[in-house]
Amino acid sequence: MKTIVIIGAMPSELADIRNTLGEPEIKRFSGFDFYINQYKGNTIVNACCGIAKVNAALCTQVAIDNFHPDHVINAGIAGGMNTAVKVCDIVISTEVLPHDLDLHFLKDYPPYCGIFKADEKLIAAAEKVCGEFGVNSFRGRIVSGEAFISSNEVKNEIKDRLDPHAVDMESAAVGHCCFLNDMPFVSVRCISDNADDEGAMSFDEFEKIAAKRVAEIVLRMTELL
Repeated sequence: MKTIVIIGAMPSELADIRNTLGEPEIKRFSGFDFYINQYKGNTIVNACCGIAKVNAALCTQVAIDNFHPDHVINAGIAGGMNTAVKVCDIVISTEVLPHDLDLHFLKDYPPYCGIFKADEKLIAAAEKVCGEFGVNSFRGRIVSGEAFISSNEVKNEIKDRLDPHAVDMESAAVGHCCFLNDMPFVSVRCISDNADDEGAMSFDEFEKIAAKRVAEIVLRMTELL
């Protein structure tokens, strides 16, 4: 039996997971509610961390300290940053990093790393499930920052500088925390918008569809780990 922590930023990103898992045991640590279920031979712990990097890092550390998981999966939605990636496609992180911080401050000072590598086994599991479900998926870099990107100008600046497949507000923080704890992680994101001038409209339209898709993929992943 393994313990797998699933972290989502918003209640909508966890709603379908919680509906599938059924009645949980709930434990509260440091202001976060952790929903605990037994599911197909594993212990699944899920928590809504809140939006942005500080919330995500705090929740991840609290989860690691209290549940000592085998794996951490960051699940949710994101903006597409690569022309090949379309709305409702899945991006599986190969690595995560902040787009709104000079990486010099992370590389040249503790933790002496600014780009956080996802676990290959978790990447492969996510990719396998996407194949089973017939869902279009991409391995790629996910970048995170303290703003919802809905501007062509901002999007293009980030693309030119970092060449990511997706942008969100939490993945880099989860990866940073897992790096410091030597914890295998992956971020699995379903694209809800194209992070461009139409981003807000697209997000509102596709949020629930994207959240449901990623929930199905992540739960199936837990059966393969």
